[in-house]
Amino acid sequence: MATIFDCSDNASLLTGMRLARVAIGRGELVVIPTDTVYGVAADAFNPTAVQRLLDAKHRGRDAPPPVLIPGIPTMEALAETVPPEVRTLVDAFWPGGLTVILPARNSLSWDLGETGGTVALRMPADPIALEILSETGPLAVSSANISGEPAATTAQEAERMLGDSVAVYLDGGVSNPADTVTPGTGSTIVDATALGTPGGELRIVRQGVIPSSEIWAVLAASTESDGVDAAAPGDPE
Repeated sequence: MATIFDCSDNASLLTGMRLARVAIGRGELVVIPTDTVYGVAADAFNPTAVQRLLDAKHRGRDAPPPVLIPGIPTMEALAETVPPEVRTLVDAFWPGGLTVILPARNSLSWDLGETGGTVALRMPADPIALEILSETGPLAVSSANISGEPAATTAQEAERMLGDSVAVYLDGGVSNPADTVTPGTGSTIVDATALGTPGGELRIVRQGVIPSSEIWAVLAASTESDGVDAAAPGDPE
């Protein structure tokens, strides 16, 4: 049976982090706290581990997991192109609850599912998640729940749904800081893949902890500072 490690206790934290790193290296799954909801993580470059993640969630390959990364330089390494609008947004919201969909580098040796040549990237604002990522590199991470069930906001909720399909559970307390817009809400997802085409625009594909109004406000402020008089688009349907 998988063990839940209390990360508020130093001894338990050290043991849990060590075993989590070992589990990731073996292609096993680990549940980690993030600044949005708890995530179930696998080595993004291990196709067997990614498939194990999808199977644990009862999810098909048509719903590939996002990839959590330790910083902006990793985004540069994984994305084929990074438009200026994306740089503006990650400067404003990373680390934090913003996931950005970008074209993935063709040279990457990974299989996240049916991605259509894209990758969804996020740098989380959680010290435990960032510490793990700094040591393991990019992790495929999806909300720690069975598909169709509410996302777990505690390690215990995740364990009740995912059970022994996960090797290590890291308990960082209830997810979401007190100032989060909606507790238990995942990241806001923006699709930037069209920005590389003439007339292409950024699209918000999921409303999350960052309101869409803040996304457009940051972009509008950036265009104004560049001397461009452009109105921010309205919210997507």
